[in-house]
Amino acid sequence: MPWQKLGHVFCPAAEQGWNVSHAQVPVVDASGESRWRIYYGTRDGESRTHTSFIEVQAGNPTRVLYVHPEPILPLGEIGTFDDCGVMPSWVVDYDQRKYLYYIGWTVRNTVPYHNSIGLAVSEDGGRTFRKYSTGPIFSPTVVEPYFTGTSCVLVEGGTWKNWYLSCTKWEVIDGRPEPFYNIKYAESSDGINWVREGTVAIDYASADEGGLVKASVLRDLNGYRMWYSHRHARNYRTDPARSYRIGYAESADGIQWRRLDGRAGIDVSSDGWDAQMLCYPHVIDHSGQLFMIYNGNGFGRTGFGAARWVD
Repeated sequence: MPWQKLGHVFCPAAEQGWNVSHAQVPVVDASGESRWRIYYGTRDGESRTHTSFIEVQAGNPTRVLYVHPEPILPLGEIGTFDDCGVMPSWVVDYDQRKYLYYIGWTVRNTVPYHNSIGLAVSEDGGRTFRKYSTGPIFSPTVVEPYFTGTSCVLVEGGTWKNWYLSCTKWEVIDGRPEPFYNIKYAESSDGINWVREGTVAIDYASADEGGLVKASVLRDLNGYRMWYSHRHARNYRTDPARSYRIGYAESADGIQWRRLDGRAGIDVSSDGWDAQMLCYPHVIDHSGQLFMIYNGNGFGRTGFGAARWVD
């Protein structure tokens, strides 16, 4: 396997009421020379998601240097898009600010939940964040009537590019509403107002596939590379063989992609924290060396670990 697993990095110790379980959707800010900050989503006793972070040694992510003792963003006011959860998705350094794109959670009567994309901004290097607005920056539209989720945002030549989760339908399976979502693409001139035309970047491989989520895109001289996670439509919670795995795709322009999941280079372990599931990858280039931070079993219940690309 091209990815060499480095081991487990972090899982909350449930020492406070806000981090009872999970360290979900790790988001890496690798802008520091000596340490990386990894944001994550964690659940309280009422299954509401909060965002916090740890810091690890740059280039040696299994060495944890700091664990932040509290959430960095509050839940939204009652009735808003993020009143039941705030989950990190991507961070961008731009114009001496940090833009933290996050997933807002709220509940519904007919389906279990609804997600939208929100934005928080830091003007002090990431020490504190404030929400950009009470409402989301990605709401349902006539083209995308369901929910949106994880984002991957790159800024190139004044154009902000976003590869994001887009729900295409809900379907009742075995008596339970299940979401189907793929990865779409949008552009912006400022990172706030987005042109969304429903452009599909990574689509379902078959009718048996139900979810594509958490794009992580790198660009080099040969074009664009994306790692993401994908699952089956049915029994993905109970059958490890049908649960999340990490996929891979390549593109010349970042819009038209070719799925090459067989080249993802990483799979579940024979036992342990990532033996049943691999999901929500974040890949970074550190001085020419690729690192992946990813979740394992239980959609992040066992926390996250790290791997290093070995040619």
